[in-house]
Amino acid sequence: MWMPLRESDTVELKREVVPDICKEVIALANTKGGTIYIGIADDGDIIGVHDADAVMLQVNNMVRDAVKPDVTMFVSYDVEDMDGRQVIRIGVQRGTNRPYYLGSKGLKPSGVYVRHGTSTDPATDSAIRQMIKESDGDSYEAMRSLEQELTFTCAEKEFARHGMELGHAQMKTLGMLTQENIFTNAAYLLSDQCTVSIKLATFAGSGRLEFQDRRECSGSLFTQLEKAYAYIDMHNKNRSSFQGLYRIDTRDYPEEALREALLNCCVHRDYAFSASTLVSIFEDRMEFVSVGGLVDGIELEDVLLGLSVCRNPKLAAIFYRLDLIEAYGTGLRKIMQAYDKAERKPQFQVTGNAFKIILPNTSSSAMAGETVCENSAGISMLYSAMDKPETTVMNMLAARGTIVRSEVEQQLGISQASAIRLLKYMSENGLIKRVGSGKSTRYIK
Repeated sequence: MWMPLRESDTVELKREVVPDICKEVIALANTKGGTIYIGIADDGDIIGVHDADAVMLQVNNMVRDAVKPDVTMFVSYDVEDMDGRQVIRIGVQRGTNRPYYLGSKGLKPSGVYVRHGTSTDPATDSAIRQMIKESDGDSYEAMRSLEQELTFTCAEKEFARHGMELGHAQMKTLGMLTQENIFTNAAYLLSDQCTVSIKLATFAGSGRLEFQDRRECSGSLFTQLEKAYAYIDMHNKNRSSFQGLYRIDTRDYPEEALREALLNCCVHRDYAFSASTLVSIFEDRMEFVSVGGLVDGIELEDVLLGLSVCRNPKLAAIFYRLDLIEAYGTGLRKIMQAYDKAERKPQFQVTGNAFKIILPNTSSSAMAGETVCENSAGISMLYSAMDKPETTVMNMLAARGTIVRSEVEQQLGISQASAIRLLKYMSENGLIKRVGSGKSTRYIK
């Protein structure tokens, strides 16, 4: 006498093949495995199937086409005779490449299922992340991305600028795609959909009491780096001094140090944390804070000597190919070298969860007061060193009605490249309007 079957956390009964049977396969493969019987009602009554071979082929095709990554190696099919009727027995083992999900839904709760008692339920975001970590290891950039609808407009332009393609084959080589053609977090960080960010803020004086301005850069890491550096560069003023008849121009911060500090935050931060990279601009210094301290077993002294154990080797390799970094372990030494002749030196602070780079303003003594510059008419004038460059440009427009780039250079004491970036930024954000082109380009409110 056949003992009636009952549903449990490892047994699922189906009268017939239903469209959501793939959810049951996914749930069992994601949890601890189990068995699905087709031809048995929920109460255990044996119904049977008419054409066992056709049913097995139908289910096999459904699972193969709908479930990602490939789970077929963990699914087996048998025909059992129960009370004179044919019943399909589908054995599902716990998979090794979890989480399994509906390809049409992606790696999100609507596509990932787990088994809870006799029910099949959508997995939570935390459960999905835990399964990915268990299957892919602790390396964030190598894990499968929760977001699979990714585009790479900015990344493709950056690769093309260096004469390289970013196609399917290249993405696999760079670790952006798995062998199953699933995007990794390395791809997510370079995608247009990336939501991690760099937050920048400017403060009056040397403390955080008087806030002046804030920006947040998101999207592809390439976009973030470009926008963040443009903002930093706008606040890196030119200072002039004279040696006899000769004028000597210097900037508040060595450009090489700013570049390396920003890249260090981008390449070495721990992206498993959702907190943003922070850049704070003060009167006397600039601070860069990235999430995630040093890799376990490495001390700050080791890094300053040139030892590098990279937290994100795939990301670092991509940046190396694009000439954004020259070699591993040289960033902090380059920062120190940039301040070789400066009185005040950079500082580095490390905690268990953060890394801070502090770059001193080489002109901080002058910034406490006022600086002499010349306007476009050659008349000496005074301006506060902490005036926002955008405010200065707006004041120029209010007084003159129209300006050109060279006037902005002279008024702010900045380079041509910095003036171009500033005016482009203000135009894109609707603060000013660009009129004309080429040598006749002017700007109005």
